[in-house]
Amino acid sequence: MVLGFAVTASAKEPVVASPESGAKELTVGQSAARERQKKCGAEWRALSVADKAAQGPKWPQYFSKCVKRLKEIKA
Repeated sequence: MVLGFAVTASAKEPVVASPESGAKELTVGQSAARERQKKCGAEWRALSVADKAAQGPKWPQYFSKCVKRLKEIKA
């Protein structure tokens, strides 16, 4: 028994996004949040195992503290 599937010609063609429908520009808040995430991630990767244990055992807790600290510095 052979199962067949109907395939139209348009289904085989790749979908190409038009230049007008490109990615939206980030808002000021979104770009600031990305920068904070990058900075906190770089700090986290630079910490040794002992330092990570002192800062908090997991990334979410460290990230929360780091974001608060960075926001206070900027304000």
